[in-house]
Amino acid sequence: MSSDPRQRRAARHAQPAGDSARSTPRKKPITVDRITDAALQVVATEGYDALTIRRVAAVLDTGPSSLYAHILNKDDIDDLLVGRLYSEVVLPEPDPATWRKQILGVYTQIRDQYLKYPGVSRAALGTVPTNLHTLRVREGLFAILLAGGIEPRTAAWALDALSLYVSAYALEQSLVQQRRKHPDHEWVLSREELLRRFTALPADTFPQTRRYAAELTSGTGHDRFEFTLGLIMDNLSRP
Repeated sequence: MSSDPRQRRAARHAQPAGDSARSTPRKKPITVDRITDAALQVVATEGYDALTIRRVAAVLDTGPSSLYAHILNKDDIDDLLVGRLYSEVVLPEPDPATWRKQILGVYTQIRDQYLKYPGVSRAALGTVPTNLHTLRVREGLFAILLAGGIEPRTAAWALDALSLYVSAYALEQSLVQQRRKHPDHEWVLSREELLRRFTALPADTFPQTRRYAAELTSGTGHDRFEFTLGLIMDNLSRP
């Protein structure tokens, strides 16, 4: 061994050429599940507006071209996102006696999944679902409506209306929460402030708004969500 300390130190830290390949960790392969995980991470931390193929690729420490071996486009990622969220939804066995309660229960699960990821319900708007998890839930909802005695075409159209409302509701809730985090969020008014403004309106121009200000601003939590779903379902059963 060399008596030169510098040479001994260099030899101690030198990496044998034959070991370089073994010491370099191999990247995990890109898969559909990893793409979906990364997309959800982007939405959870940055919001749905930040979701792009390039951003997902960056989270995976790869280039966009690597993703195109598994997906077609951004719409494909949207389909995967909704499918992943729907995979968490538990479906009941259709029961004619409790079909309204069952519909509300399933859509409440969907709403809560959407609300975990700011704005992700936009991915479900304006698209025809093809993911098997999404189709599983739609099949289950359709079966519940049919079990409730709803005529097939009415049930199909009601399913679209209910799903559209739930997506829009979740999107609105996400937008409000997002804007409340902004330093300049004075436009997001509390119920008390809305009540004060409504009752201060000119009586000759806004008589009903002044009179029923409490009713117009009423409801806590998800009261209006349950009211709207109930309103739709109650009308489905009419002859």
